[in-house]
Amino acid sequence: QVQLVESGGGSVQSGGSLRLSCGASGFTLDSYIIGWFRQAPGKEREGVSCIRPEGSTYYADSVKGRFTISRDNAGNTVYLQMNRLKPEDTAVYYCARQKGCFYGMDYWGKGTLVTVSS
Repeated sequence: QVQLVESGGGSVQSGGSLRLSCGASGFTLDSYIIGWFRQAPGKEREGVSCIRPEGSTYYADSVKGRFTISRDNAGNTVYLQMNRLKPEDTAVYYCARQKGCFYGMDYWGKGTLVTVSS
């Protein structure tokens, strides 16, 4: 059974850091594109970052230079290191398995809430 479980969310002040984890079961993460998405209150879900099987990465302009996506193959986990957080980063963050970066998503986690206060 394919499952994705996010963890690591929380409350932090502006300028702080958090590391989100996306643990997978039922499949091997490094065989698929895995992406992070977020949905802020009252807004549509947006793609944040993705990592491809060969290790190449992509970032939305809004997080480039502040967020880093990485993968631990042994632990079957994808991470999102978020630094220099801003209040506008406040959202529920989801990871998803997908066919391409930000499209063709077939499995989603339930999300983890990140709240950044000013």
